[in-house]
Amino acid sequence: MISFSSIHKQYGKQLIFVDASFQLNPGEKVGLVGPNGSGKTTLFRMVVGEEAPDEGDVSVPKKLTIGYFRQDVEEMKGRSVLDEAIAGSGRLGDLHHELEALHREMDNPEQADEMDRILARFGDVQEEYEHLGGYGLEAQAREVLHGLGFREEWIDGDVGAMSGGWKMRVALARVLLGRPDVLLMDEPTNHLDIESIIWLEQFLKGYPGALLMTSHDREFMNRIVTRIAEIDGGEIIAYSGNYDFYERERAIRETNQQAAFARQQSMFAKEQRFIERFKTHAAKAAQVQSRIKALDKIDKIELPKSRHVVKFDFRTPPRSGDQVVVIEDLHKRYGAHVIYEGFNLTVRRGERWAVMGRNGAGKTTLLKMIAGATEPDAGSLRLGASLIMGYFAQQSLDVLNPELTVFEQLQSDFPQDGIGSLRTLAGAFQFSGDDVDKPIRALSGGEKSRLAIARMLYNPPNFLVLDEPTNHLDLATKEMLVEALKDFEGTMVFVSHDRMFLRGLASRVLELGGESGTEHTPRIYPGSYVEYVQALGHEAPGIYA
Repeated sequence: MISFSSIHKQYGKQLIFVDASFQLNPGEKVGLVGPNGSGKTTLFRMVVGEEAPDEGDVSVPKKLTIGYFRQDVEEMKGRSVLDEAIAGSGRLGDLHHELEALHREMDNPEQADEMDRILARFGDVQEEYEHLGGYGLEAQAREVLHGLGFREEWIDGDVGAMSGGWKMRVALARVLLGRPDVLLMDEPTNHLDIESIIWLEQFLKGYPGALLMTSHDREFMNRIVTRIAEIDGGEIIAYSGNYDFYERERAIRETNQQAAFARQQSMFAKEQRFIERFKTHAAKAAQVQSRIKALDKIDKIELPKSRHVVKFDFRTPPRSGDQVVVIEDLHKRYGAHVIYEGFNLTVRRGERWAVMGRNGAGKTTLLKMIAGATEPDAGSLRLGASLIMGYFAQQSLDVLNPELTVFEQLQSDFPQDGIGSLRTLAGAFQFSGDDVDKPIRALSGGEKSRLAIARMLYNPPNFLVLDEPTNHLDLATKEMLVEALKDFEGTMVFVSHDRMFLRGLASRVLELGGESGTEHTPRIYPGSYVEYVQALGHEAPGIYA
């Protein structure tokens, strides 16, 4: 279907691909993995013709339709959410929008003289639209948009009024509705909540076309892909199986490569000793030259690239009082939309509360009220004694100084600490080597998130309030963070769409909104997230396993 044959690609001095080959077959679902900067986006851009290899061939059949979901969403305005989503549906989308334009012309009294032409064209367009199944398109679009978390009243609203995250969902809906032969998806779960992620899993499992995607969500990858393509040192190496299988096989491959390297180095050393010993002996000259030539012809085995992740060890936070948060008869609404009505909750020292619920159920609102960023309408929310709070939200990135480098920011925050300690902190959050000298204004969203979390955890508070802390984090950092937080001795209240994070950390679950998303009495589950799933048979409110 799509093939890469012996491709080379270089940016300046940076080699991206060196004699790399890969093939994506019809109906195949492949996960694309590799460290930042390894060439994943370049590979996508080659498929859609936005870039070309320096050498080698990229073969894409001419009649193949490709849908590409990328992280940089274009400007959206002047249409409803529904119309913007339908715009990706190829010929059907074009016909849909022409029908909308003809409706407007028919309603315009200034075009009365053109009515015969307009009506004739309307009849032709409507006939073709109906023949292609266009009248089912709107229902499909609404189904996809509902699956991605849009409420019914939002779907007919102006797409230009949506936030960047919601526009990303519209862009995702547009790609899915196009039903292309090949889906290219770059981090499709970044802006989704857990309910939408689970819906997307089901959609992609049943999708008949081929899929090539990147994702930092291990669970999502495991449930969908049947093959992994790893970009490593300029090569593309394929593994049959899901992400867990790839990790196991890669570890075996690295072990074998290290053993082969050690054997080859031992052989080289033995041959070198012979050469050094007899290079001045005339009787052995031919043997010496023969061995030198033989060594020159041997392909040198290289050690596998180290992917060592620095472990982050928490300093012990000071002890807080036993009652951390006490909420009594709390009420909160936005206009006519009631969020909380008589809500009561006590968070005790050492508990780790996962706050779950559909969009609009009040997850972020609760965290903002706990952090003091929003006030309740009525009732009380009291924080306990001796609390030091660490609050992470997406707005936390705004407090970083864009004029500083990563290391300068850490030195500014912790002037009493030594260079070694701060470099260790930076390394734990994947800032190593020259990365610490990057200016903050040039960092990606994931890099800014890593830096903001590092700053918050270095002198740890005893109460962490975290709103989607794993957004944009790569798998290595996410897994390090979960392991570090398992040893955290304080209290946590968090919102996360990442099931690895939920399973690893939640000892209590607060479910907001219930199955419908509109119930005003939250449900409290006194066990872990794993026990919550086992007891209720679903991974999130309203989503059934």
